[in-house]
Amino acid sequence: MLFWLTEFSDSATVFNLFRYITFRAGAAFFTALIFGFVFGRPLINLLRRRQSAGQPIREDGPESHLITKKGTPTMGGLLILSALVVSTLLWARLDNPYVWIVLLVTVGFGLIGFADDFAKVSKGNHKGVSGRMRLLAGLIISALAAVAAMYAHPEALTGQLAVPVFKNVLIDMGWLFVPFAMFVIVGAANSVNLTDGLDGLAIMPVMIAASTLGVIAYAVGRVDFTDYLDVHYVPGTGELLIFTAALAGGGLGFLWYNAPPAAVFMGDTGSLALGGALGAIAVATKHEIVLGIVGGLFVVETMSVIIQVLYFKRTGKRVFLMAPIHHHFEKKGWAEPQIVIRFWIISLILALIGLATLKLR
Repeated sequence: MLFWLTEFSDSATVFNLFRYITFRAGAAFFTALIFGFVFGRPLINLLRRRQSAGQPIREDGPESHLITKKGTPTMGGLLILSALVVSTLLWARLDNPYVWIVLLVTVGFGLIGFADDFAKVSKGNHKGVSGRMRLLAGLIISALAAVAAMYAHPEALTGQLAVPVFKNVLIDMGWLFVPFAMFVIVGAANSVNLTDGLDGLAIMPVMIAASTLGVIAYAVGRVDFTDYLDVHYVPGTGELLIFTAALAGGGLGFLWYNAPPAAVFMGDTGSLALGGALGAIAVATKHEIVLGIVGGLFVVETMSVIIQVLYFKRTGKRVFLMAPIHHHFEKKGWAEPQIVIRFWIISLILALIGLATLKLR
């Protein structure tokens, strides 16, 4: 919104800085960060008053969680989403379709998560909104976003799937791109949701992945960069750097309170929204495959659950001591901070590999 102040400026005024995406991205980061610091404690106090028993803890989870995490309020994702949305609306160009597509997915999945968290707290158990209802709502939101992305993309890229590393390889999917994009968005949302099981485990990898995708969005949105890197050009995606910067700022503000021992959990309100945002950015920038690398930690967490369920149904035995895989390491005796920090390191390595695909051609 503040971008429109440039209409009243010339090259000699300070408002001219608002023309630069990098300046507005930095401003969005600090706006979201300050928002998190200012409103974090009041929100946590409000959630504690409203949730006297805290988030219901799964009885089939690690035994230690029944003691260490009991009474911790949930829905802390409201802090991240509020900071993210306010900062993005302030600093992004609101005539950019990609900004609205990503915001639609983020807020939409956030509402699904909020309904689920609210149902859990109201019932006093971990069973919230049914899985089918959550999936149906997610599919509707992702379908709208996928169709909007197809029309937002330049004609040369409509329905195309870009393949990293290989030069100028675009697979024409036609309208099959829509179900594919739906799979990416819904899959990313649920993968982050599965990863969110330890204090700080999900938020830092989300911030790392989002920052990486923000750099990619900025690169593919500039014709000079795409010519140099020999990647496809998607005009307008550079504005998503502002969204990802706001996400990083809001995430840091939340992490201040979520560092072990957490004062608040992000809940499905945050994990579904942030995961959906990652998927939407990947679809917008046509880096869906690269998301699988950058967000490789989320893929591993999801696969551990799928493998565990399928193998148990087939043999009656378990591959892991407990799934998702972070609980497996808890069962093996790893301390929670040890698991969290090591998973952060893995996320950073995967992000660097994902970034390298821009140049490896």
